[in-house]
Amino acid sequence: MEWIDLRSDTVTQPTKAMKEAMWSAPVGDDVFGEDETVNNLEKTAAKMFGMEAGLFCPSGTMTNQIAIKMHTQPGDEVICDELSHVYQYEGGGIAVNSAASVQLLRGDRGRVTAAQVAEAINNRDDVHKAISSLVVLENTSNRGGGCCYELEDIKAIRQVCDENNLILHLDGARLFNALVAKQQTALDYGQLFHSVSICLSKGLGAPVGSVLLGSAEKIKKARRIRKVFGGGMRQAGIIAAAGLYALEHHVQRLATDHEHAKLIEAALLQCPLVETVLPVETNIIIFRVKEHIPANELVATLKEKGILCFTMGKQQIRFVLHLDVTEAMVHRTVAAIRQL
Repeated sequence: MEWIDLRSDTVTQPTKAMKEAMWSAPVGDDVFGEDETVNNLEKTAAKMFGMEAGLFCPSGTMTNQIAIKMHTQPGDEVICDELSHVYQYEGGGIAVNSAASVQLLRGDRGRVTAAQVAEAINNRDDVHKAISSLVVLENTSNRGGGCCYELEDIKAIRQVCDENNLILHLDGARLFNALVAKQQTALDYGQLFHSVSICLSKGLGAPVGSVLLGSAEKIKKARRIRKVFGGGMRQAGIIAAAGLYALEHHVQRLATDHEHAKLIEAALLQCPLVETVLPVETNIIIFRVKEHIPANELVATLKEKGILCFTMGKQQIRFVLHLDVTEAMVHRTVAAIRQL
């Protein structure tokens, strides 16, 4: 049986051309700053966003956690949505790594507003309160079903941050999906955020790696934090080459994943076992099954049909489209849904 793996866009295999780029990449010791391919990746990503510098790291969790640590002091408070990855899925890293607290906002599927941010800022003269110092946005929102921010909404949040001396960081794990879906540019985001984390191992299909972008001064500090976190790599150009290839060849093809997701969404909306489907904007589909149907049982049924996915709660299931899911696989998935 040929498995259709919809568990995540992290399960992709490097393409033949990507492997060739990795095999032929010039390498050196990155901790010494001597890996030519890593340096090229960091400069290329920074230039895309109009930012001064970049730092290559093993994961998006590391780039986010480095950013939080470099922007805060112990006892500060981070403002983010209650569904955000930095809060839900990074092992309590805000507390462990940065000794910071969190102010959680209840936004719209993971997206917060400028008014919510403004209301959440603590009075710095009140010694009872943590100092609000950092706002973290996530675009696209994973638990929000891959929904995207409007650029004007981010601009309004940045204005609130500027007026209140707050830093604005972007968890852009699937930012390129948002750029393609909304026809926005990386430069737009480089102008709005003090730092940006981009993942190469999700929709872009690289086997590993993320890049943290920011000012030269901040990235110099971030490099030291990466070393403390154990993230200093040696001949990392082998994996950085995959990231470079992905940035050059796999961005525009994300539109195909979005089209595939819409086809599956349409089938789910007609399925009698499905109660609701979060509106699909990019490559993530989150749907709720009816109360009398345990989500884990439906996941098991789909597995019998050769479709892999997982639950996001007792009644929710997530599908994620990616470059290893072909058009034929999408049609097979649609057919399986229609048979439920």
